[in-house]
Amino acid sequence: MSEQQPESRQPQNRHPQNQGNDSQSLIEPGQKNAQLVYILYLVSMAIGITVLIGLVFAYVNRGKSEDWIDSHYTYAIRTFWIGIVYSIICLVLAFVGIGFLLMIAVAVWFIIRCIKGLQIVGRNEPIADPLTWLV
Repeated sequence: MSEQQPESRQPQNRHPQNQGNDSQSLIEPGQKNAQLVYILYLVSMAIGITVLIGLVFAYVNRGKSEDWIDSHYTYAIRTFWIGIVYSIICLVLAFVGIGFLLMIAVAVWFIIRCIKGLQIVGRNEPIADPLTWLV
């Protein structure tokens, strides 16, 4: 009689596109870090300082990953700086009265860009035009 050894069962990754990413740190360049940048940007709507943390992550990790991830870092960096420009314009126009309404529009623009980026990075796709000033 020969002894049968039990088959070793290894956990299978149900999402093949995520293989190899399970051990990826949130601070290392890659998909999880790009998602963290977008989440930090969104959290900044309540806690302002987190946008600066996300910006630092984007600047530090840009150029250290695949091209499609770099498009997200570029998009996030531009979201920050374009948002600053729009906010300054709103501040100046606040003296005329219209700036306060435009501030709401800038906040909506910022949120939409972050959610759009989160969705696209979740699908492992690049940002089509990371240099756009629009959504």
